[in-house]
Amino acid sequence: MATGRTHRPATRSRGIPEATVARLPLYLRALTALSERSVPTVSSEELAAAAGVNSAKLRKDFSYLGSYGTRGVGYDVEYLVYQISRELGLTQDWPVVIVGIGNLGAALANYGGFASRGFRVAALIDADPAMAGKPVAGLPVRHTDELEAIISDNGVSIGVIATPAGAAQQVCDRLVNAGVTSILNFAPTVLTVPEGVDVRKVDLSIELQILAFHEQRKAGEESESAAAAVAAPPPVARTATGSGGGKGPDGDVPAVMPA
Repeated sequence: MATGRTHRPATRSRGIPEATVARLPLYLRALTALSERSVPTVSSEELAAAAGVNSAKLRKDFSYLGSYGTRGVGYDVEYLVYQISRELGLTQDWPVVIVGIGNLGAALANYGGFASRGFRVAALIDADPAMAGKPVAGLPVRHTDELEAIISDNGVSIGVIATPAGAAQQVCDRLVNAGVTSILNFAPTVLTVPEGVDVRKVDLSIELQILAFHEQRKAGEESESAAAAVAAPPPVARTATGSGGGKGPDGDVPAVMPA
């Protein structure tokens, strides 16, 4: 059974920080949209806004790639698309296996964005014998007994786990032992992998719980504001005073003045 930690250090080759690596796909998505509109150049401010980051952070990220924009012109869109794609390893074909073809696995198999981003689904694998041979997204589902042979025959280094939590670690161990070194985990559990294996976890329930936290906090702030408005005392009226012990010059109590 594979043992060790769950991910590699927070730096990559050439000293590119993990945080920068995580933002590169955001830049690539924004740049691809610009390229499809035949936009030749883009400023750091425009690209940063499209990617949802600040321009100073973008320029720092690009400096790790050795890419610097031209003052007054900006960045060449097509060149940046190529440069980031190359850095992310998307200029070559990456065969991927998806293990667990339930509702989520089938949805992933039908996702059309893999091919356009440099990934080819080499096989769909499931433990249910009744699923074997059934076509999903144009591919026949293969049984897990074939997993090692499929990985070897297709040179697979990236595996996607979409199984129930109880089966995920066993599937992970088999993928790693067969030569897979990068895993995208959709199962709601933490995987243990050996040194040199990358795991990226996608847990939709956790993301929803984080959003629920923010919604609860916003609702609490609104309630506190409403309660504070109700509890606030009304403006206090004050009276004009003079030398007559609080009476006007004619000995009468003066009119109430607004606070």
